[in-house]
Amino acid sequence: MCEIGQVDVLRWVGEAATGGGVSERQFHVVRDEGDVPGVMWFPEGVDGPLPVVLLGHGGSGHKRGGRQEMLGRWFAAEAGIGAVAIDGPYHGERVAGQMSATEYQSRIAELGVDKVTDGMVGDWDATVDALVADGWIDGERVGYLGLSMGTRFGVPLVAGGRVRCAVLGKCGMVQPAAMPVGVDMAPRFAVDAPRVTVPLLFHVQWDDELFPRSGQLELFDLLGSPDKQLIAFPGPHRGAVPAAVAAWCSFLVERLGLVDRLGAERRTS
Repeated sequence: MCEIGQVDVLRWVGEAATGGGVSERQFHVVRDEGDVPGVMWFPEGVDGPLPVVLLGHGGSGHKRGGRQEMLGRWFAAEAGIGAVAIDGPYHGERVAGQMSATEYQSRIAELGVDKVTDGMVGDWDATVDALVADGWIDGERVGYLGLSMGTRFGVPLVAGGRVRCAVLGKCGMVQPAAMPVGVDMAPRFAVDAPRVTVPLLFHVQWDDELFPRSGQLELFDLLGSPDKQLIAFPGPHRGAVPAAVAAWCSFLVERLGLVDRLGAERRTS
């Protein structure tokens, strides 16, 4: 257990589960604002501090969802680095039972979208600070990967200068018609997106039925990074073909200044 500034406390939950060269361990960061439930994946038998990728999950997901688990294990086993995910507001362990999209969006609207967003950014900052202070991660080598709701909270996080590189997408300046007006992120994106200056990869699902393509392209244009790339794949919002996932991972590994062991093997074979 590690105290951070005598306010936030890192508390590990249970023992590490190890298999396939990967160790997975859950934790809570205990804050005055409430607990932040999280999970970390790291290479088996490797001590920190490690470069790390922060994984922001999508709406109605959670920190140990299928894609988070797959990505966390890949970064640990194949790239030899850490990966960390935390539950978003009104998701995962933060609530007694899973909420519908209508329920958690209404809660966000009632509390105020800026307040909820600032709270999530603060939770990510507290998580990184806690894991840095406990010797697990290298605070100078942090990447972020978050799509859809992961981009909703990811743009303000990345704008704050916490991370070195990021993968964002599947979100834009025009929100789905079914969402409450009170959760519209366009005003916040208009302020924060130009402040994003780190290397960036932006993913668009060309046939996204939730976030209109035009709004996603508008958000991409607003992002201030001089080094930004856009990739697009056919298919609906939840789609992600293997080539897209490989592009996310390769981008972050390269921009964190690491050796992509799979790529190195391919180049030398």
